[in-house]
Amino acid sequence: MNIIDVQEVTKRYGDFTALDSVSLSVPQGCVFGLLGPNGAGKTSLIRILMRISAPEKGQIFFKGHPLADDDVFDMGYLPEERGLYKKMKVGEQGMYLARLKGLDRQEAYKRLREKFEQFGMMEWWNKPVEELSKGMQQKVQFITTILHKPSFLILDEPFSGFDPINANMLKEEVKKLKDEGTTIVLSTHNMASVEEICDHIALINRSRKILEGDIFEVKNRFKKNLYSIETTRLPEVLLQQLEEQKYGICSQFSNDYYTRLEVKIPEGRTANNLLQLIMQHTDIHAFNEIMPTMSEIFIEQVELANQQPDHEE
Repeated sequence: MNIIDVQEVTKRYGDFTALDSVSLSVPQGCVFGLLGPNGAGKTSLIRILMRISAPEKGQIFFKGHPLADDDVFDMGYLPEERGLYKKMKVGEQGMYLARLKGLDRQEAYKRLREKFEQFGMMEWWNKPVEELSKGMQQKVQFITTILHKPSFLILDEPFSGFDPINANMLKEEVKKLKDEGTTIVLSTHNMASVEEICDHIALINRSRKILEGDIFEVKNRFKKNLYSIETTRLPEVLLQQLEEQKYGICSQFSNDYYTRLEVKIPEGRTANNLLQLIMQHTDIHAFNEIMPTMSEIFIEQVELANQQPDHEE
């Protein structure tokens, strides 16, 4: 079941087309990576999902019904920009935002205390927001974004400004929210985070969706039949046979202990064929398929799309 279905959505600002007939689906209970270069249209789509703006064409469905204004009360949105009142005390700011989410004072205070303790923020409760670092402000905004326990959450560059320890803490919280049934849309340029926590992705470029799917299916779709092999030694006869049988040796490294090869398997042959050939000549220490990273796929697909003729904007 999909929690969000975007159907042929177009958004224009004057003569500029920010989204051009974009369709995508966000499965319920997943972490969905919304990817794309700067200016691709991601923020425009997020603003439409949050009912901040409306599309010229197309429709969005939330839990099977047309998206309505009241649906935003079941959503949480963490924008990339900081939006805190600098002169307010941190605890007062948290209470204010929690009340805007519909929580009564007692429940808001209880949930805020729990999250502030979890994220190591209690010592800042009575200090002004302007004394917080960028990362600490991001913590406050993240906490208030999830405080009303929305079923659908949009996080725009949530790890920006965090050191590795706090970034990992936030990632663990995102995973926990997913396990509890929350659907999360993660908009980020951090491809390592996408690899680590996303289940599905969509890639938008120049206002159009150019890629969508389960992250493992996407990586399999773009793999290049490359394998990494570590062997005891590398006999010359093995190199000759690899060349004769059209295997491509992409890289080679040797020291006193082992040899590492990266080999591309030609069409018509399999990993088992390669294994059998190598085992005839030497011992194998390791044999692994080299899968493309999300960063490599991102760059390759965006560059390919940019080579296509410009569409009307």
